[in-house]
Amino acid sequence: MLSRTLRSTLSLTELGMGAAQLGNLFRETSDEEASAAVDAAWDAGIRYFDTAPHYGVGLSERRLGAALSTRPRDEFVLSTKVGRLLVPSGYPEGTMDEEGFIVPATLRREWDLSRDGIRRSLFESLERLGLDRIDIAYLHDPDERGDQANAEAIPALIELRDEGVLRAVGAGMNQSAMPAEFVRRHDVDVIMLAGRYTLLEQGALDDLLPVAEARGVGIVAAAVYNSGLLATPRPPADAHYDYAQAPADLLAHANALADVCEEFGITLPEAAIAFPLRHPAVVSVVVGLRTAAQVAGTVARYEAVIPEEFWNALTERGLVRRA
Repeated sequence: MLSRTLRSTLSLTELGMGAAQLGNLFRETSDEEASAAVDAAWDAGIRYFDTAPHYGVGLSERRLGAALSTRPRDEFVLSTKVGRLLVPSGYPEGTMDEEGFIVPATLRREWDLSRDGIRRSLFESLERLGLDRIDIAYLHDPDERGDQANAEAIPALIELRDEGVLRAVGAGMNQSAMPAEFVRRHDVDVIMLAGRYTLLEQGALDDLLPVAEARGVGIVAAAVYNSGLLATPRPPADAHYDYAQAPADLLAHANALADVCEEFGITLPEAAIAFPLRHPAVVSVVVGLRTAAQVAGTVARYEAVIPEEFWNALTERGLVRRA
């Protein structure tokens, strides 16, 4: 599998495995399914794996670390996220998590963007992962905490990188404006951008992508199916967008994209994976994967050959913006 390199010389495979599903996102996943998914990703050539404490209040990190524990550590890149500590919840026995993960709520998430909180988060993640190092740390969704992110959290990550604890730092968010500010104000290496530079929408062309390209900051594109709207060859009428019912105009846009895909003999999910990688700032596309079968299907989509004429047609018909 092809790789692209960050300015820190860290090399990421063009297709990365997102491990939110290993934290029982929306439904339970067995330990065996989780391990098999990582094995299948490895066998397919994927060498970039992303997780977070938020995913199943630590379950994703524990499962991913266990599944990677027998692999040569220098042969893969691992990222996790900081900003929310996991602390004892004190909830009654049997209480389940309320943030989309099917896990007992024995722990709860507590925001802490202070220097000490960032360092504690990172080292607690290392304990859960059971690995000797984390390569990339992203500040995770600090949307309502921009001032503290700029004043404390991002500088704390840069300090850890300068100490040699991390190889690259940045932020992971579902918006492009605040990450663009981080790139302008700080010496970050990489941004994980979820859903804002996809085949369906290219709002990040207005802020993040130009400044990232100018400063040599890599972009990892996540949520490239826009919560499922682009995940099937023809979007269903009840398709979701940003985890809610897709608005009629976006559903119509997705169907127009599907029409062009059919004209050229490709599928909407294949185009959704390929599209972000056409931008020079994008270094990897991360897709959430739960099972070995999902890995195989996603790798096949990544390997699809898409003619340049297809992309030209989308631009000429006003369905995508020119980068």
